[in-house]
Amino acid sequence: VQLVESGGGLVQPGGSLRLSCAASGFPFSRSDMSWYRQGPGKERELVATISSPRNNENYADFVKGRFTISRDNARNTVYLQMNSLKPEDTAVYYCHTLYGPSRRDEWGQGTQVIVSS
Repeated sequence: VQLVESGGGLVQPGGSLRLSCAASGFPFSRSDMSWYRQGPGKERELVATISSPRNNENYADFVKGRFTISRDNARNTVYLQMNSLKPEDTAVYYCHTLYGPSRRDEWGQGTQVIVSS
C-alpha cells in the first residue's frame, strides 16, 4: 500500500489549496478514503471521509462549507479542496485508508499546509 500526498504549501488567510493523494497497492475504487490533519502540538484529527462505492462525504464541523473531498477512481487519487483557509488550518495533512481484512491503518507521509500572512 502506498499513499503519496502533494499540494501543500504556504497560503494567506482566505486563500485556497488543493491537496492530492495518489494511491496504489490496494483496490482504491472499493476503499473508503480519508484526510486527517495534525496541527502543531495537537493530536491528529479527522478532516473528511469519502466512502466507496457511493461517494458519501462526511466532514468535521470545523471544515464544513470550506473543504470538499473528492475522488477519481480512474486515477486512484483522492483530493481535498480547501477554501477560505484560516491560520488554525495550519497542519500536516495525511491521507488515510483501512486496508485488508484486518482493516489496518495506512497513512501517507503527509503534506504541510501553512496558513499565514
